[in-house]
Amino acid sequence: MTATDMLSGAFMVAGALLSLAAGIGVVRFPDVLSRMHAATKPQILGLLLILIGVGLRLRTGAEVATLVLVGVFQLATAPVAAQMVGRAAYRSGRHRPDLLVVDELADAAPTTPDS
Repeated sequence: MTATDMLSGAFMVAGALLSLAAGIGVVRFPDVLSRMHAATKPQILGLLLILIGVGLRLRTGAEVATLVLVGVFQLATAPVAAQMVGRAAYRSGRHRPDLLVVDELADAAPTTPDS
């Protein structure tokens, strides 16, 4: 077992633990906005760590290029999807206002519960 294999395994275990934390957060957090945060932040970092670990293990040009594309697409799409989910939840009134510390959209965006 080489040092690269050990480093690869460490990256994959760290990524798996972050993805597990994201899954637990999605199940345990009380409202949509908190769950959205848990589903994006640690999950993306966990996926990137797993991709780095797999890239260290594979080490061929085409496979590493594919892993880079997967990482770039995740970095580009996950924040946009989270923004849209958060916006839809806020506008439809599916969020918990008592959990918001600052509500900058209170005057700007009309909410319609049960629409």
